[in-house]
Amino acid sequence: MFGYPKNTIGEVVFTTGMVGYPQSLTDPSYRGQILMFTYPLIGNYGVPDKGLYENGIPVYFESNQIQVQGVIVYEHCKTPSHWASIKSLNECLV
Repeated sequence: MFGYPKNTIGEVVFTTGMVGYPQSLTDPSYRGQILMFTYPLIGNYGVPDKGLYENGIPVYFESNQIQVQGVIVYEHCKTPSHWASIKSLNECLV
């Protein structure tokens, strides 16, 4: 099982951007959409802490919450490997 188990409806959009998945998932321009990643492996560096700059802007995220309605990936990494990772992508989505 990957993510939060629920049925949902939404517009499926592809992301081919050069930003990471934490930034894409929290990007307000994807609000309510189902985001399909075109890169074949997602989650390999996990999800970093929600640190903030001095002015309150998130360091690694576009906003303070996940904006997408759903996520479609070909394959997700269950065991991330990165020094800044505090949880897996699956843990972030649940």
